[in-house]
Amino acid sequence: MWSDPIADMLTRIRNAARVRKPNVSIPASKIKAGIADVLKSEGYINGYDVIEDGRQGLLRVDLKYGPRGEDVIHAIKRLSTGGRRWYGGVEDLPRVLDGLGIAIVSTNKGVLSDRACREQGVGGEFLCTVY
Repeated sequence: MWSDPIADMLTRIRNAARVRKPNVSIPASKIKAGIADVLKSEGYINGYDVIEDGRQGLLRVDLKYGPRGEDVIHAIKRLSTGGRRWYGGVEDLPRVLDGLGIAIVSTNKGVLSDRACREQGVGGEFLCTVY
């Protein structure tokens, strides 16, 4: 039993990228699929598939590397945790490396990147940062 399934997802991605795995399997949920969708749209992963297994399902994330094998994801950190939730409006969105990285935010319009939140003028729960 996990106390924080999103932190588990981020740790699995971080560990798989560290040992240069081509993909990683994670137990699926809607919010994890939303995070994977933001990572794909921002260019941090190649893609993802939801694999039905008769139970919860699996989310297979295809990791992305540079042309010479360099990391695309240098760091992925959880912001809001089970013990301390971090909410804010659009004016409170963190700037990750002055715009070189992204913050992933859970909003009432779905899981969005900080750039999309600024465009749509929404805030929410700050899930993680990626750079």
